[in-house]
Amino acid sequence: MELELNSPLGCVQLKRLPLRKNELLRAWDAADEYVLNHLVVADITAHSNIVILNDSFGALSVSLSAYRPTALSDSWLSQQATRNNLALNGIGGEQVRLLDSLSLPEAGIDCLLIKIPKTLALLEYQLHRLKPLLKADCQVIAAGMLKSLPPTAWKLLERLIGPTQPSQAVKKARLIFASVDEKLLLPENPYPTRYRLENSELSICNHANVFSRDSLDIGTRFLLEHLPQNSEHHDVIDLGCGNGVVGVMLAKQNLQAQICFIDESFMAIASARENFLEAFADSRQAEFLVADCLSDYPESSADCIVCNPPFHQQHTIGDHIAWQMFQQAHKVLRKGGELRVIGNRHLNYHLPLKKLFGNCRQVATNAKFVIFSCVNT
Repeated sequence: MELELNSPLGCVQLKRLPLRKNELLRAWDAADEYVLNHLVVADITAHSNIVILNDSFGALSVSLSAYRPTALSDSWLSQQATRNNLALNGIGGEQVRLLDSLSLPEAGIDCLLIKIPKTLALLEYQLHRLKPLLKADCQVIAAGMLKSLPPTAWKLLERLIGPTQPSQAVKKARLIFASVDEKLLLPENPYPTRYRLENSELSICNHANVFSRDSLDIGTRFLLEHLPQNSEHHDVIDLGCGNGVVGVMLAKQNLQAQICFIDESFMAIASARENFLEAFADSRQAEFLVADCLSDYPESSADCIVCNPPFHQQHTIGDHIAWQMFQQAHKVLRKGGELRVIGNRHLNYHLPLKKLFGNCRQVATNAKFVIFSCVNT
């Protein structure tokens, strides 16, 4: 695996998170290289107040650390990778100011660097929030790989920032330059969204980067029909909780349970917190953790874990996060504790689950999904 990113700003070592044996993927892409090359050629780094959006593993933040940039991300893993990669290169953590996706940098931004996210709703939210903070002559540069750069990204930039100009493609990457139009009137920010949960009176809040923002997705709908119903489950985890609907319904059917919501998305945890408050007001307490799955969770401390594992990390498809969830769940569950998992049928989760737990029961299935139950013996 290639670890060194060479640019006109210097050579830095970078690693992805989560760490995997025999990692084949780099912690940066050609779009990162394109941005760094352009910044030096255009000579716009000197004395700049630089803000970076959606820097996957810190490639831009670490390379530009001498300029003390501010980096905003919705991903806990992204932030932790940036911290790790700063340390890997002997750079102090104070060189990069890390903010979550719901926070704002200081006004007076004169260089805004954007890696186009997989979820364009997140980009829309970010542009709404940051436009008032941009200087009139701010350099706005968005970057992405051609295969994952939809035309709607251009439209968003033009609608919310100002006129755009695309670059030539280099190594299958492209930059989009936007000029700030101070006369442009911003429409109302549409996020967070809300919808009424089926068969209930709950109004579900969804921040911009949460999956299925406008309605209950079909996988969660199926899972809600087959949740564990065991009054002996006192410590319950909604792992990869998204907007927290699963954990909220688990809490409703088990009034004695202590629910912990875990996700690596700051917006997911914010949504889950708001939805739990909507359901229980001040009558019930829960725990909300932004974290890398169960990496720092105490062993043998949970009676039940429910999850719908992602099979992608940003634009990369794979089962490594699901496998991480299964392995960590095995350690965190008490003896007799249950892991309940839903996944697309073609993912064949029963194979690694049976290998890990020694048992795997099919709870329910339909044309698209299958739900499994494993007991920690």
